[in-house]
Amino acid sequence: MGLACFVFTATAQSRPASPKPGDVKTNPKDGLRYVWIPAGKFTQGCSPGDKQCYEDEYPTRAITLTRGFWLGQTEVTQAAYQKVAGDNPSVFEGPDLPVDMVEWDDADYYCREIGGRLPTEAEWEYAARAGTTGSRYGKLDEIAWYWKNSNFSTHPVGKKKPNAFGLYDMLGNVVEWTYSWYTVQHSQENINPKGPSLAEFKSLRGGGWWDDPELVRASYRSRIEPGDTDYNIGFRCAMDQPEE
Repeated sequence: MGLACFVFTATAQSRPASPKPGDVKTNPKDGLRYVWIPAGKFTQGCSPGDKQCYEDEYPTRAITLTRGFWLGQTEVTQAAYQKVAGDNPSVFEGPDLPVDMVEWDDADYYCREIGGRLPTEAEWEYAARAGTTGSRYGKLDEIAWYWKNSNFSTHPVGKKKPNAFGLYDMLGNVVEWTYSWYTVQHSQENINPKGPSLAEFKSLRGGGWWDDPELVRASYRSRIEPGDTDYNIGFRCAMDQPEE
């Protein structure tokens, strides 16, 4: 009698479901929630009709991100940073406040320790806009802590209105480190741009608690040397989805 041969084929039910817009997961390494940001296209740089743009927000350019990614729903809190890094360098102290006074290397280390990385400047702006084309994704006082409403301090994360991706404090509270080195926007790198391999400054995004309204915009860019710190600067992490 011949041996029976059984062939098993993978079914859709046996594969992990691909993330979709609106999905949120908690990273057990830092206890923070991460939101799925789908692949897509957007126009990077000065928003249509925005009269407050600076030279380095030009020229605008069409950007394509071919892969989705997970992004911190909030800025990294002091409680999360303490859990991963073992210390808390912040000037403003509180477990639910965003960590501040973190150098770029320390932010990069934290993100790698939790299985992620810092978002590129293009990823950050794409996520901040969340499909909108204006200078902000909502009314300023409803979405951001800045000099007029912050009482000159950071605030617990997630207390203002989120954008359409479900991300909080993309504008205001603390300015955020990105992975990218700062450069003027003349590059023709329009697909998954990462920026130059080396430069003097790292790019910061988002505006913070002590900034004027003109600095709390989706396309506003600032820069600082990676070894510098400030009590207006924090970060959030991105994570890539493993390929199936």
